[in-house]
Amino acid sequence: MRPVDLARAAGVSTQQVRNLEAAGALPEAERSVSGYRRYNERHLAALLAYTALAPGVGAPDARAIVAAVGERRVSEATELLDAAHAALHHGRASLVEIERTLAAAVAQEPAADAPDGLRVSALARLLGVRTSALRVWEAAGLLAPAREPVTGYRVYSARDVRDARIIHTLRQSHYLFDRIRPIIDGLRRTGGSEALQEALADRRLWLDQRSAALLEGASRLWSYVELMRGASA
Repeated sequence: MRPVDLARAAGVSTQQVRNLEAAGALPEAERSVSGYRRYNERHLAALLAYTALAPGVGAPDARAIVAAVGERRVSEATELLDAAHAALHHGRASLVEIERTLAAAVAQEPAADAPDGLRVSALARLLGVRTSALRVWEAAGLLAPAREPVTGYRVYSARDVRDARIIHTLRQSHYLFDRIRPIIDGLRRTGGSEALQEALADRRLWLDQRSAALLEGASRLWSYVELMRGASA
């Protein structure tokens, strides 16, 4: 197969084929007498395994897994694949915990440990974060504490504390500010948590999609393993 044939069979560009070969994810191509690359079924199996795995584990890990099989380091490839499954399992467990934590934070009344009038240092200690994190959240429009008239010091209400707890929980799960902002705005405006539920649903969908990609990727990878074993027999 020519580079263009391989690329078409896998639905990628010829440049990506060359890049993956240069990165070691594809076996080195044989060359024709005139110097053109020539690919075979092993290259196609490797490329299909990579394209299936990448949505589930990310491009760098997909390259590493496929390269390991190509170099007959199958145990290393399966270890990397197992680590990806373990990370997804941890992500699902974390999502359940996030849902519980956020449901409690959204529903709670002003807590006894968070009275009106907390200063920035006190709130930082309560949440276990740096004061700089609170200032970054404020600059991003996620928090809007009042100011003392004379000193200008920030003063956080119990509702501000609730918002900060939700922000902190979401940031620990790598939610971006643009995704957090409508959640906080909705809570302030209506007391509802529709945006929060949407964000959590999107997270569940993301995990499901990665799991599906890992299933397909594992199947494609096994086909590649079998081809490599046959080639060495």
